[in-house]
Amino acid sequence: MNAHAPAITGIGVAAPTGLGTAAHWSATVAGRTGIAPLTRFDASPYPVSLAGEVPDFEASAHIPSRLLPQTDHMTRLALYAADEALRDSGLDPATLPPYAAGVASASSMGGFEFGQRELQNLWSKGGQFVSAYQSFAWFYAVNTGQISIRHGLRGPSSAVVSDQAGGLDALGHARRQLRKGTRVMLAGGVDGALCPLGLVGQLASGRLTGGDDPATAYRPFDSGADGHVPGEGGAYVVLEDPESARERGARVHGLLTGYAATFDPDPDAPDADGLERAARGALKDAGIRPEEVAVVFADAAGVPAADRAEAAALAAVFGPAGVPVAVPKALTGRLCAGGAALDVASALLCLRDGSIPPAVYEVTVPDEFPLDLVVGTARPLNGGSALVLARGEGGFNAAAVVSPAP
Repeated sequence: MNAHAPAITGIGVAAPTGLGTAAHWSATVAGRTGIAPLTRFDASPYPVSLAGEVPDFEASAHIPSRLLPQTDHMTRLALYAADEALRDSGLDPATLPPYAAGVASASSMGGFEFGQRELQNLWSKGGQFVSAYQSFAWFYAVNTGQISIRHGLRGPSSAVVSDQAGGLDALGHARRQLRKGTRVMLAGGVDGALCPLGLVGQLASGRLTGGDDPATAYRPFDSGADGHVPGEGGAYVVLEDPESARERGARVHGLLTGYAATFDPDPDAPDADGLERAARGALKDAGIRPEEVAVVFADAAGVPAADRAEAAALAAVFGPAGVPVAVPKALTGRLCAGGAALDVASALLCLRDGSIPPAVYEVTVPDEFPLDLVVGTARPLNGGSALVLARGEGGFNAAAVVSPAP
């Protein structure tokens, strides 16, 4: 196993399954869905009526009042998750050298809700009614910027844009910075735009389901799957140089032992093998064999062709039904760049508690999907590491291996 793997010392979550890590994990391992009728705006004119919305989030209770006029809902959720991750790590950034800590965020939507509101002001009232904060509040990099300013994280910082794969790519980028000498990186992604502008953009993919039953609308790997439910949220984790974590006696949730990314020029081609190559690359990077993986957190597109391709990739790496497969996304919807980051958080909690979260929808796995899908109730985890897979629109693939701390 990779002896220099970054230590993950903090986890922060804002998800449809719960605000905060404890609430999210309690719902996830019990199979309680966070998918419900969309309430953030009137969705009746649209062919999508369900979404995964983060519950119980009152921005003014968590975000300084000076930040409220300049932040989109998505950025406020990101600030919450980043705050929780840093608190959980027990690390005070003010005690670090000035450039010892940075931020790597994934984003695919930006602050669309903020942007839509200001564009409506422009069209209906005139330019003098457009907020000056529009200049950055909509931008892909805004979460990284706001988090780094709020916590004084002046080290290497970046924004990764690779759609659903971004949550893993941000961790991979953070690991590269640690290898270059940075002590701490806050990494992950919180994403989503449950507003008309954001929903129309997602509808253009043709991958959203029109189902209206929260229990059955999003059914990855099921014979009746017809797309996914949109959602908002994600997670941040604190990645730390392992020596630094040992010196300060930090609690370590797990290790980022492996990461790989690939690209399929034509992801819909029959011979597209990028996800398989990413999985094999992450295992090689981690220095482990397929049989040392105890669970896979699947990308779980909920689209028949994409599910078939992922099932084939898993069978090629692990053998038919060769590894338990978890799909907690079915409880949240797909969270754009936040989805894979949330899966990493769930994988760490799965390793901690020895419990694989279940898919609880009525599932009929097609015969051509040779999967060991964890369904019904949580299943005990039998040691080993967790592999997290993610695919982004346009051919992006990423895989990450998280392992228990020694």
